[in-house]
Amino acid sequence: MVVIPRIVSVDDHVIEPPHLWENYIASEFRDRAPRVERIPCAHMGYVGGKFTAEPGDDGVPCDWWRFEDLLIPRTRVESAVGYDRADITVTPTTYEEMRTGCYDPTARLADMDQGHIEAQLCFPSSFPRFCGQTFSETKDKDLGLACIEAYNNWMIEEWCADSNGRLMPLAIVPLWDPELAATELLRNVRRGVRAVTFSEIPAYLGLPSIHTEYWDPFFAACAEHGVSIHMHIGSSSKMPSTSPDAPALVASALTFGNAMSSMVDFMLSGVLVRFPELQLAYSEGQIGWIPYILERTDHVWEANRAWGDVGDSVPEPPSTYFHRQIYACFFEDEFGLTSEALNKITPQRILFETDYPHSDSVWPETEATAQRLMGHLDQETVNLLCRGNAIKLLDLDLPVNP
Repeated sequence: MVVIPRIVSVDDHVIEPPHLWENYIASEFRDRAPRVERIPCAHMGYVGGKFTAEPGDDGVPCDWWRFEDLLIPRTRVESAVGYDRADITVTPTTYEEMRTGCYDPTARLADMDQGHIEAQLCFPSSFPRFCGQTFSETKDKDLGLACIEAYNNWMIEEWCADSNGRLMPLAIVPLWDPELAATELLRNVRRGVRAVTFSEIPAYLGLPSIHTEYWDPFFAACAEHGVSIHMHIGSSSKMPSTSPDAPALVASALTFGNAMSSMVDFMLSGVLVRFPELQLAYSEGQIGWIPYILERTDHVWEANRAWGDVGDSVPEPPSTYFHRQIYACFFEDEFGLTSEALNKITPQRILFETDYPHSDSVWPETEATAQRLMGHLDQETVNLLCRGNAIKLLDLDLPVNP
């Protein structure tokens, strides 16, 4: 039986504490900064993959983030750790009802010890959204930038500061201006940031697609400074579903769909050709679908590139760029870890994640889950999947084989 090393996870989340923008935003914006209010919630749920929540006088106590015209509730499903699976529902919650590790770094480190986790890279929660798109959609862009700068300051100066490198900073950037995004990235690179969030499909956010050169200043800054781009499912503010009345479980089963589409997008965009040092990571998309999509994309490139508008911009089979520049993350994927699938994906391109504190999280049974999924593999491969690949991607000063 292989030994499961302590995990270096590249997909977890932080529930932003109520004091974040109060303490970290520039003083001239403080009166308009995001704030937490406790308001009863009359209704909360998913229909056709779309989340809805409504305040009401007779509802359940709930903590909401208020910002401009937005009122965004805290939910149990995004702060699920510590609850029995039967009790993890799409229901309102308050900070007192959450496990403290959701928002307190000292408590998070203790939970990481309990869960066999050495280090975590934490995405934002559903208020900033997974690539900070809430602040990029703000009416006042100066306010939006101030909120982004405050988030990154808090991430570096408080969330990660006293963790001895165990909590790794993940920056957000202004998406409305790629030059400004590059500037904010560089401000944080000087403070040790080596990872940044981005939208899996920016066109879904009403932004230019990656098939233009619009994003090149941002991509160039990432490539030059060794900053990996991390794209979480849902970072396009749109989840795959089939119809407006489909149950939420349909969208849950299809969560990998946008990651798959985005990966094809990048492989056929020419971005990875222009920036051969750029590294991408897809969070929570799983891996079992990758062998076929690599096969399919290579096939259409070979058969149809003469009329498919990529003849000049993509000179090599698309899978070339996957094996050179793309990582994929999983937390529960038995098929993707079969020898046949794993050999086609290649172990050097796969990352294990824990997804704390979401409902899908394998915490605190992280070690047991990893043993169940990867116990049939050799020790070297297990070490790569559990930590070695993440150490390389994020340039961490940690041993691959502890």
